[in-house]
Amino acid sequence: MDDLRRALLRTAELIADYRQSLGETRVTPTATRDDVAASLQRALQGEPAPFDDVLEELVRAAEPGLMASAGPRFFGFVVGGSLDAALAADLLATGWDQLALNGASSPAALAFEDVAGGWLKELLRIPQSASVGFVTGAQAANTVGLAAARTHVLARQGWDVGRDGLNGAPPIRVVASAERHATIDRSLRLLGLGERAIDEVPALADGSMDAGAIDLDDERPTIVCAQAGNVNTGACDGLAKLAHAARSANAWLHVDGAFGLWAGASPRTHHLVAGVELADSWACDGHKWLNVPYDAGYAFCAHPDVHAAAMAYTAAYLTGQEEGRRLGGGDLVLESSRRARGFATWAALRALGREGVADLVDRCCALARRFAAGLDALDGVEVVNDVVLNQVLVRVGGEKLTNRLERQIQQDGVLWLGATTWRGERLLRIAVSNWSTSENDVDACVAAIAMARRGLS
Repeated sequence: MDDLRRALLRTAELIADYRQSLGETRVTPTATRDDVAASLQRALQGEPAPFDDVLEELVRAAEPGLMASAGPRFFGFVVGGSLDAALAADLLATGWDQLALNGASSPAALAFEDVAGGWLKELLRIPQSASVGFVTGAQAANTVGLAAARTHVLARQGWDVGRDGLNGAPPIRVVASAERHATIDRSLRLLGLGERAIDEVPALADGSMDAGAIDLDDERPTIVCAQAGNVNTGACDGLAKLAHAARSANAWLHVDGAFGLWAGASPRTHHLVAGVELADSWACDGHKWLNVPYDAGYAFCAHPDVHAAAMAYTAAYLTGQEEGRRLGGGDLVLESSRRARGFATWAALRALGREGVADLVDRCCALARRFAAGLDALDGVEVVNDVVLNQVLVRVGGEKLTNRLERQIQQDGVLWLGATTWRGERLLRIAVSNWSTSENDVDACVAAIAMARRGLS
């Protein structure tokens, strides 16, 4: 145990050193995947290796290939960096090594998910009666929500998909925006519904779904997929109008709110998700705007019995999975052997409080607007979207120039951002989601983009 204590203390020092450097360090890695792999190439030895050697080799090989995505100047993929409290809680979760399957396997793991789930529903304006599964991210959350939707809409047609599968089942219509996130399509493939099930609805100028173009009827089993937070523009679909249309047609409304659901946590942005409480299921990420470590997402469902019917299972050997049990853990997600995700989410929410979460959302939105104002003032640079949340789309020229500038910015290493194609045009995309990003960081990044742009003129 003395050796373990010494090893853990050394590991904590290494983590603290790395985190302390994030504000000043280069964002982009200096080594490629192949470079890192080459540094690791050696035959696997027969005898055990001393811990000190393992740790030293791991850090030495990994550090050149680490992206400083936990730091204040990473603006790609709409991800944040972990809050200190969430990081510490996640380290404890790893050390405790709990199986978060059910209340028998780890009462603490399930209890923290219960409490954190209630807090999340309060912040995101989701009914407290909804069930919540702690998943790996929005992809899993969308899959869980759409699995519940599939179960429900087919049951209304007298079809038990859990028992009878999809062969011979009534075809399901999936109404979704032309600017839906790609994880919706992937979930439909995984669930056997397929991309051809999608009845695509055009998007408005801001990227939100044109709710007026939806024509629903109650003859076909139908799932409506709405979006809170367009991945390019940040725009949110009109949830209240969509919910009314869906209810009138006995359709299921699923909201993909990977980052945009967090708008509900602030009094200044909650109008963007008005009507969110009327949906049937919701998907949200924790490692985006809540800034908890990766492998954190939430699948909410307004119909807990349907949620469990789509996900839960029992086996004779599984203590704690008996019929009539209190639902939670593995009953509501895709995995049985799952880490205890509730500790980090609970710690983040406990550390921030309601006001702290709202401030985090407001601050990122304000910094996104500051980014937009700074970039709009540059020659040859134009912001093309209304910055309603934390997303900024930037026009810098044609496709070739945009791609060159993206690579140059990443190579320079002051910040990291990516490019996207929106409405047929290649643009730079900036997503401000990190709790530690400051006005000084934004100003330094605007200056770095300006310098890179001038260098390519």
